[in-house]
Amino acid sequence: MTPSTTPRATYRFQFHKDFTFADAEALVPYLDTLGISHLYASPITTARSGSTHGYDVVDPTRINPELGGEDAFRSLVAALRARDMGVIIDIVPNHMGVAGGENAWWNDVLAKGEASEFARYFDIDWREKLVLPILGDPLPATLASGALKVEQVDGRYILEAYGEHRLPIRDEDQATAATDDIAALVDRQHYRLASWRVANDDLNWRRFFTINDLAGLRVEDPVVFDATHALYFRLYAEGLIDGVRVDHVDGLTDPAGYCRQLRARLDAIERPADAPPGPAYIVIEKILADGEPLATDWGVDGTSGYDFMEQVTALLHAPDGAEPLAELWADISGRSADFAPEELGARQELLAWQFDAQHRRCVEAFVALARSTSDCDGLTTGMLHRAIERLLWVFPVYRTYGTGDAAPAADAAIREAVRRRVAQFVPPGEGAVVDRILSWLAGEGPGDATLAAEAVRKFQQLSAPIAAKAVEDTAFYRYGRLLSRNDVGFDAARMSLEIDAFHAAMIDRARNWPAAMLATATHDHKRGEDVRARLAVLSEIPDLWRTRVEHWLTLAAPFADQVDPADVYMLLQTLFGAWPAKLSAWDSKGLSAYAERIVAWQEKALREAKLRSSWEAPDEDYETRCHDLARALLDPDRSSDFIDDLASFVDRVTPAAAANSLTQVALRYTVPGVPDLYQGTEIADLSLVDPDNRRPVDYVSLQTVARPKATLIAELLALRRQHPALFAAGDYKPIAITGIRADHVIAFHRVHEGVSLRCVIPLRCADRHIDGIEDWWGDTALSTGEKIGDLLGEDAVSVTLLEPVAG
Repeated sequence: MTPSTTPRATYRFQFHKDFTFADAEALVPYLDTLGISHLYASPITTARSGSTHGYDVVDPTRINPELGGEDAFRSLVAALRARDMGVIIDIVPNHMGVAGGENAWWNDVLAKGEASEFARYFDIDWREKLVLPILGDPLPATLASGALKVEQVDGRYILEAYGEHRLPIRDEDQATAATDDIAALVDRQHYRLASWRVANDDLNWRRFFTINDLAGLRVEDPVVFDATHALYFRLYAEGLIDGVRVDHVDGLTDPAGYCRQLRARLDAIERPADAPPGPAYIVIEKILADGEPLATDWGVDGTSGYDFMEQVTALLHAPDGAEPLAELWADISGRSADFAPEELGARQELLAWQFDAQHRRCVEAFVALARSTSDCDGLTTGMLHRAIERLLWVFPVYRTYGTGDAAPAADAAIREAVRRRVAQFVPPGEGAVVDRILSWLAGEGPGDATLAAEAVRKFQQLSAPIAAKAVEDTAFYRYGRLLSRNDVGFDAARMSLEIDAFHAAMIDRARNWPAAMLATATHDHKRGEDVRARLAVLSEIPDLWRTRVEHWLTLAAPFADQVDPADVYMLLQTLFGAWPAKLSAWDSKGLSAYAERIVAWQEKALREAKLRSSWEAPDEDYETRCHDLARALLDPDRSSDFIDDLASFVDRVTPAAAANSLTQVALRYTVPGVPDLYQGTEIADLSLVDPDNRRPVDYVSLQTVARPKATLIAELLALRRQHPALFAAGDYKPIAITGIRADHVIAFHRVHEGVSLRCVIPLRCADRHIDGIEDWWGDTALSTGEKIGDLLGEDAVSVTLLEPVAG
């Protein structure tokens, strides 16, 4: 088989110092046997020492020595190439890690200020000193405590804070640094040391979301682009990688321009004769809102798969469960039954708090633009502030893609949607201000072109993190109608996706994105794919679920004193959804281990919600009450009735949950796209949010114990290996269903050059599995006449190769 740069199927590894290239190399035979074509690697460039994920890159010019360095990477690639396999790597163009003194570029900026050759690399407002919010207290208190000292390292004087932060001292101060008054010395540096608490208000450089350790890069600058991508181009030129996944593309100044430039540079490279010739495989981490199209002129192969994860998960949910589950949530929590108020509140809070500095600088940019033209006379700073604020409250997508002098046609629909949504919040008489900002986003407003580009850039680089942090990392932790609908890239306001809508999405994939990734689990998911599959069953049995929950609330009451009922209910959903497959009600050790996983999730969930606790000001007393509740409920000596009832209910629902799991697998490996398998999810993925979803994988067990999910994955991967063209280029043709259960099965053909694959996959069959109804399918049949009951029998899915096919 001729190797290709476009994967047939990928396997995602999370590399770190405890899982290296050598560890991955030992697993290459397993991946090959499984049917994987490409290893899909987390970032391999040098990250901060001890990084568990690799996205805090400190040196993009060399491969991380903690992972084994370039020699070990070459050895891994050689092992893969020997089996006609390849590598896709994750790259991080948006930001770099700047904590701990390990980033030489950042250190040079600190030492030399705006005169540094690397000052242009970072998005810094040099109208004032670079603000470094790394202190635990205000600077005077830090100086008084002695936590800030002058030390000598490698012949140069530095400032050391708390024994953790090492900061360069200007060349001009090296001769006197050891004897200078430390307060005066600090004041002369190119940076201003400050408490971490001032970052939200005073930061004058773009960071990644709200993380002060990650500084935004200016890859729109050709010098920065070349410096940060030289390693990737060399690896591609040497045939060591076949493509890239671009992290957080929406953080960049011009994502479209960046992607086109990346495509042009990679495809202009001449590859070795023994490497697949290209073109390079490029996918982007891009969150698409419901109905938002991905531009087809960016030169990419598609997204990294969050859109598919949302589509397939929504498909598993029953629409009829939306209202009763919303009522149950509202009854228990006292919070809104609808998601919209939670999203609005979170957007308002975070914009006024965590993104205040970025918001003010965005407003300043529009003020400067307005003052560059007489057309905007009378447009005050306050007016612009209110308009920008309110637009960001209701922005329906991560961002638009204007450049100041132009905007893609697809942005027009977004701007009109924003105009409609913002109307109710606009002060009387200020609608024209909103219109003016929207015209600038369209590239049609008046004023200086350079100032317009800068203002539009600042708005678009603010709307994206507001969406991520306010929606996914705040509102999703406040809204608990059904937690399986709260995940990265999901529309929590929607319970379900209709079969016809799923078909339409897959037809579009076949037409426009046949090589986009298909993911159902990632290093960033909030709940594992099989947690979601199990929770999805509840949308089919809301009345039964309410009965169980009301009983559990009674059992939990003695331990839940002064714990918010909303937090109790989300805990119950999580205990049910993530209950380990082999955990028994009498396994004290296993229950204790599960409790500690739950406590870790609980801490993150409470702090991300920012209601009763937060990362900035943890309420340890409240958190302890919540943790005590979780531990009590999983203590067989204190809650045996609860544990028995929960375990019994999990057992009762397991056949339906397992059916959902296999449906999810079958769709991922048969619809148009490149299926990705996240490490260890060959078996039940009952993980929670990171770091739980990045736990070590027991590959010995994976390779020695047969399980239905792993078996189906292997069978479908074998089919993809045998018929690569069918899956890479085949049409997607829905098959009509008739009969009483027509809404409970999805069927389609994949067709290519006379070969057809017929897929018949059940959906939302909880009552079939839970109640054991005989002849549940009844007269349900394909439009061609075959009965669904006959096609499926006892099998979870029916995937049948039909060849040859006429027409």
